[in-house]
Amino acid sequence: MGKDREQMKVVLLEDLPGKGRAGEIKEVSKGYARNFLLPRGLALVATPTVIKQVEYRLETEKLEESIDRDKLVELAQQIEGREIRFEARMGAGERLFGSITAADVAEELSKAIGSPIDKKKIDIEKSLRKTGSYEVAVKLTSDLNPQITVVIKEEKEAEAETEKKAEKKAEKKTEKKTEKKAEKKTEKKKEKDKEKEAEKKAEKKKGKKKEEEKD
Repeated sequence: MGKDREQMKVVLLEDLPGKGRAGEIKEVSKGYARNFLLPRGLALVATPTVIKQVEYRLETEKLEESIDRDKLVELAQQIEGREIRFEARMGAGERLFGSITAADVAEELSKAIGSPIDKKKIDIEKSLRKTGSYEVAVKLTSDLNPQITVVIKEEKEAEAETEKKAEKKAEKKTEKKTEKKAEKKTEKKKEKDKEKEAEKKAEKKKGKKKEEEKD
């Protein structure tokens, strides 16, 4: 038991409540180190080589975390203010036939921004079962929660909007056709006028030749 009570220095590899943070060198009993910390990969014996390795690993992790943070901030900026739209069939009692889930929102948002978003990041307590507009937070981190708007419309409304768009397109096409027809008519008139002018000039020339021949 005496050996177990002897102290030894170890480098913690993970944060241990009440013991210390990862990378710190702690003096613990040999028994605690050999029976708990070392077998579970929570610490290593504090040799100079190990200390350097752990310091390097921690620095690398910090650098990676800072890079990840920058990426998350950029992602939050891309997400903020986005509008995600859904078309759904209506069931009984003004409720959707089915529902819009966090997975549905995550899928559409991922398509919109071109980056994968985990459904667990979408802050929806319950699936959305009614048409309307919903403000939804995307929890990237504890302090990065960009907001998006989820708009759910009934398929009939969506169809009506599609029909209106189709009508507008048809109207524009008709206007363009009318304009083209008018242009063609104008061109034809110009051509006819030119032909008439050419005919008049030809007749005048013929008349002059006849007069010259008489003389």
